[in-house]
Amino acid sequence: MEEDESQQDIHCGCHCHERTKLRDQQECRDLIHRLNRIEGQVRGVRSMVENHKYCVDILTQVSAIQSALHSFNRELLGSHIRTCVAQDIRDGKDDTIDELVRTLQKLMR
Repeated sequence: MEEDESQQDIHCGCHCHERTKLRDQQECRDLIHRLNRIEGQVRGVRSMVENHKYCVDILTQVSAIQSALHSFNRELLGSHIRTCVAQDIRDGKDDTIDELVRTLQKLMR
């Protein structure tokens, strides 16, 4: 029975060490839900441009999209640190810390 349960968790990938990530169904659903909302917001902005909406209204919506993307990144980064990074440190893979630093530097641009 354990094998069936673990198979259900492989919905979004395998595990951290092959450049893929095992995510449980709830985490995967939550991330995809956020991305679907962002995708809808982007389509809405496209529609606003096509319909010649006022610039400030479009800029306001773009700002909301950026905020949603930052929120998505925070959630994903937190999960990454709690799972992949923590496990790699426990396994003695210190190069993961360098990767995390580089990732944070990219996100802070």
